[in-house]
Amino acid sequence: MVKHKNFLIVLSSPSGAGKTSISREIIKKDNRINLSISVTTRSKRKGEKNKVDYYFIKEKYFKSMIQENKLMEHANVFGNLYGTPKQEVINSFKKNKDLLFDIDWQGYQKLRESEFDVIGIFILPPSKKELVKRLNKRGRDTKQEVLERIKLAESEISHFLEYDYILINENLKESVKKILSIIESERHKRERIINLTKFIDKFRF
Repeated sequence: MVKHKNFLIVLSSPSGAGKTSISREIIKKDNRINLSISVTTRSKRKGEKNKVDYYFIKEKYFKSMIQENKLMEHANVFGNLYGTPKQEVINSFKKNKDLLFDIDWQGYQKLRESEFDVIGIFILPPSKKELVKRLNKRGRDTKQEVLERIKLAESEISHFLEYDYILINENLKESVKKILSIIESERHKRERIINLTKFIDKFRF
């Protein structure tokens, strides 16, 4: 196996386009990837677990993390704070694992400004109609929150051209397969191969 420099993988999409489901499947299928767990000030939803889905923390502690420069990025979404702890990246790279992020375009822009190597994949729904259908079907949000997410979706989708890859999620299984293929290709880029000179020397005649 070719050893590569670890990098960050960002999946972004409007709510309901499927990035969370895709992220979970990718983690199951590739043991060389960790999923970044964000900190948030919002309340736990039914079925969610602390330190698995999010680190659920108080707003006071969240703000102290900002002041102490412990977050790589953070954003306010519908009045709740979300952020990525720097320690998540450090711990993952120490284990020689790439790190997968399920965050919005604002978080992606912040990560691109960091010292880390980042690739971005934007996931689009098959259509606006399908997106609205998915948001209503999942039953996780109030009617008002669904309307807010639909409104926000238009703004989020306007940023898809800023990403390295664009994918329309029509079928979960196929989307996961395509993204795993993208990640594997990125690992084999010349600039990410560790000790490239020694690698080349192995094949000199």
